[in-house]
Amino acid sequence: MKLSVISPVYRAEKIIPVLVERIEQAVSVITSEYEIILVEDSGPDQSWAVIEQIAQTNERVIGLKLSRNFGQHYAISAGLDKATGDWIVVMDCDLQDRPEEIPNLYKKAQEGYDVVLAERYERQDTFIKRLTSATFYKVLSYLTGTKQDKGVANFGIYSKAVIKAVCSMREPIRYFPTMIKWVGFKQTKLPVEHNSRFEGKTTYNYKKLLNLALDIILAYSDKPVRLTVKVGLIISLMAILAAFYTLIMWITGNIAVMGYTSLIISIWFLSGIIILTLGIVGLYVGKTFEGVKSRPIYIIDKIVNGENTH
Repeated sequence: MKLSVISPVYRAEKIIPVLVERIEQAVSVITSEYEIILVEDSGPDQSWAVIEQIAQTNERVIGLKLSRNFGQHYAISAGLDKATGDWIVVMDCDLQDRPEEIPNLYKKAQEGYDVVLAERYERQDTFIKRLTSATFYKVLSYLTGTKQDKGVANFGIYSKAVIKAVCSMREPIRYFPTMIKWVGFKQTKLPVEHNSRFEGKTTYNYKKLLNLALDIILAYSDKPVRLTVKVGLIISLMAILAAFYTLIMWITGNIAVMGYTSLIISIWFLSGIIILTLGIVGLYVGKTFEGVKSRPIYIIDKIVNGENTH
């Protein structure tokens, strides 16, 4: 049995040596055949130089450097395409995902599961980070129409069949947890301990989270369009009732001149709804335009120890 461990790397030059050491200690109790695939997402620090240095003395470490910063989930896709293991572990590089949990995930998978997701039962984040994360996942769950668990991210162990199915999905918008959920197979969760970040700060800011949420919603749901249709129907119904009421008031002689204020409010309100609707439709058209270009999901600039991993 061969095990592949994939970790997207960004601004982690001080973490990488510790990450590799702890992964090796953890997986060595499972199997002697393993590979550690580190995908450097073209960060501004010296992470790639550190990966190259480690790979020169450790043939189990495979380094991939992307040609530019594509994003975490695109880096994961690059690692998945290169993985050759019978079981594949995906984890973040900041050591909040504990490598020591890998044997527990693998043991749970041996009970007959194709996917075992690590569920963080006590997140070691700031209050603001937990609050924004909870809000993010609630809004995402509603707009995508699928339950999004705030305690589950990328960390987990996946069978070769699952990863093969995920790799066959070549759409330009990548979000690993949703893709895993979509492919199905027998899945379960395992409560794991969640550490505080080993070094530095998270690179996910509010702008990135908003863009990520928007991409996920547009890629995996048409609910925003459905909502605009519902809002349009409600406004139309209200307009009919208001028109009927106004007509009655005019017939009974209670209205001599139509009000300027109500007219202006109606124009601005309905114009805003129309522009919002056009904007949502435009976003879907834009994402469709990106998809039909059929550009590669990522571009690899350099590889170390990975020539034979296809």
